[in-house]
Amino acid sequence: MNCRPSIAAIASALALGIGAGASAAERTITLPPDGVQLKASTLPGYEKAQANCVTCHSAEYMLYQPPTAPRPYWEAMVKRMKQVFNAPINEEDMPLIVDYLVKTYGNEQPK
Repeated sequence: MNCRPSIAAIASALALGIGAGASAAERTITLPPDGVQLKASTLPGYEKAQANCVTCHSAEYMLYQPPTAPRPYWEAMVKRMKQVFNAPINEEDMPLIVDYLVKTYGNEQPK
């Protein structure tokens, strides 16, 4: 007779124990307030950036980008966020976000 527990039995016991422990003592994290906000704009991409960009990272990220960055740079950046980091950006919103970013933080800023 084999007295060793099966892998399935161990996995089930662990899953039940982990699930019970998580519900008994739920942890929360309080993050410090973000001191940097996106630059306000009447461009439609501003609201899209608010809804998409700063849900994953601080608006300060935009300030670290080169102010001379052209439109292709921002297009690649937004595409990268969607494809590499799986940002849930709708395809139709991407050009609006790029337009806002290049005109607010890139080389199409008003002089």
